[in-house]
Amino acid sequence: MAPGVRLVQKVSSTRAFAKVAPHVVPVMDRAVHRLTRGKVLLSARMLPGLILTVPGARSGQLRTTPLACMPEKGTEQSWILVGSNFGRSGHPAWTANLMAGPDRAVVNWQGRDVPVHATLLEGEEREEVWRAALKFWPPYATYQARVEREIRLFRLRGRDGATS
Repeated sequence: MAPGVRLVQKVSSTRAFAKVAPHVVPVMDRAVHRLTRGKVLLSARMLPGLILTVPGARSGQLRTTPLACMPEKGTEQSWILVGSNFGRSGHPAWTANLMAGPDRAVVNWQGRDVPVHATLLEGEEREEVWRAALKFWPPYATYQARVEREIRLFRLRGRDGATS
């Protein structure tokens, strides 16, 4: 585990972080990602991260969101996204966008755009992935305990080897 990760996990579990982070972390990530032409994502220094672009569920306008992700072992084009919303009460908007257009999403992963198919995980499959997510980033348990909704989990897989 990288130095400082436990401290970051502890801080990220606080309610203060949940209030501030959604307004600061994505803005910094978008700016640095744009300035480095997709090569750097600041938050990825602690957790792997990608940039999700998907049309808005209502507007149809492209929405770009930097997100932590859990790359799946054994494939270079499969990721788990956790709709934790930093432990805030509502589902993050990007989750509704993925549900409305599961084949209209693209992720930017390490500077490459990858068209993906998104699957909302449910039942036993969700439970298995949730256990893995808790091992990957323990603060997710704090986020879930703080909210009444079930945190949405998605598996994103590259569509038929399409990359750019």
